[in-house]
Amino acid sequence: MSPARILYSVLMAGAQPLLRRKLRRRAVAEPGYAHAVEERFGRYGDAPAAADAAWAGAAGPLVWIHAVSLGETRAAGILLGALRPLLPGMRLLLTHGTATGRAEGAKLLQPGDLQVWQPWDTPGAVRRFLERFRPAVGVLMETEIWPNLIAGCKARGVPLVLANARLNARSLAGAQRLAWLSRPAYGALTAVWAQTAGDAERLRVAGARVDRVFGNLKFDVVPDAAQLARGRTWRDASPKPVVLLASSREGEEAMWLEAVQALARTRPVAGARDGSPVRAGVAGGGPARADAGTLQWLVVPRHPQRFAEVRAQIEAAGLSVACRSAWSTAPVQADVWLGDSMGEMPLYYGLAHVALLGGSFAPLGGQNLIEAAACGCPVVMGPHTFNFAEAADNAQRAGAALRATDMPQGVSMAAALAADTAWRSRVQEKAAAFSAEHRGAALATARAVVELMGRLGA
Repeated sequence: MSPARILYSVLMAGAQPLLRRKLRRRAVAEPGYAHAVEERFGRYGDAPAAADAAWAGAAGPLVWIHAVSLGETRAAGILLGALRPLLPGMRLLLTHGTATGRAEGAKLLQPGDLQVWQPWDTPGAVRRFLERFRPAVGVLMETEIWPNLIAGCKARGVPLVLANARLNARSLAGAQRLAWLSRPAYGALTAVWAQTAGDAERLRVAGARVDRVFGNLKFDVVPDAAQLARGRTWRDASPKPVVLLASSREGEEAMWLEAVQALARTRPVAGARDGSPVRAGVAGGGPARADAGTLQWLVVPRHPQRFAEVRAQIEAAGLSVACRSAWSTAPVQADVWLGDSMGEMPLYYGLAHVALLGGSFAPLGGQNLIEAAACGCPVVMGPHTFNFAEAADNAQRAGAALRATDMPQGVSMAAALAADTAWRSRVQEKAAAFSAEHRGAALATARAVVELMGRLGA
């Protein structure tokens, strides 16, 4: 073990009490963090050992996929849809770092599959994890780089790949500051399959050997047809155009409320129809009239632990709220609908005429716009989309999404788009075409996993 990794391992071991305390605190709002805590330290209790004949002997190779959180787990589900037909009888070992990721991952399991927490990155926890499960291959989703985990796999001959890999400029700068630790980790991966050419170049600078660029798995998402249809039925029954603030992050709801209140005061709204940034009130082929009272607002926070907080914030601004959890056959009348459910984004995108992209109005890098495009929902993005920079720029160039410089302009543009049926229809068509054009990464990645296993005898 190198001196750098020895120091890192000492720090990770010393941080274990802090991790336990963090888990206890998070479990107050999200009970999933209190589940099977010892798994995080490589102690698996009743989870079957790889040597157990009843578990290991009756099926095919064990494919381990690590999907840290919700977005990565959904991408893993898309990959699995292409991988299982190519590997009949495969068993899945699915690991996560967050409670939302684990809850979503439980939906992907089939008989013979296992789900545990990602081992904390100490040599001992990694050793116990690999000895217990002995995967034939490991697939890390998107950004997960753990030096001891990667080194442990290399030492035991477990091929480990980084799939759907992305690395933005900010993360590259962080990796370069810790190059003494990150560069050997990137270099020890068996393969790296990047989302875009830009990601591939940044990953190479970080020390990775990038084999191929397959595109983004999330373009292969197939929205839940029943949810999408239900949302569209509710949308068609709404007397007002519906504007969605999708996957909003902390601080963005306050920005949105302020913009909505300003819109109610000024009333005229306009936006450029070519997707270029404009100032509110500047005509882009003729102003569209809309205000807070002529729009139905729908807010879906990114994280479930914030549902109650966001509701209180909206009510404190003097607006009535109807929560999705209280709906039965149709939305309840209110100033704002609050999407306080998990796993229903196709329903919300189907319900919306236009969506504001959460995470892109605060400097957080933006959430995934691909699912919105797949649902045919026009998107207005803020200035901060560095997590999905190439997809966001391509969507804007294709006319499948619009770009605003800030939240007030974003609300104005979304309101104008919602009020203009012909313009909105054109953007919807372009969003659907953009989504279809970029599909294919799932099958390419699945074939690469199978090829790698065959080449290495995994």
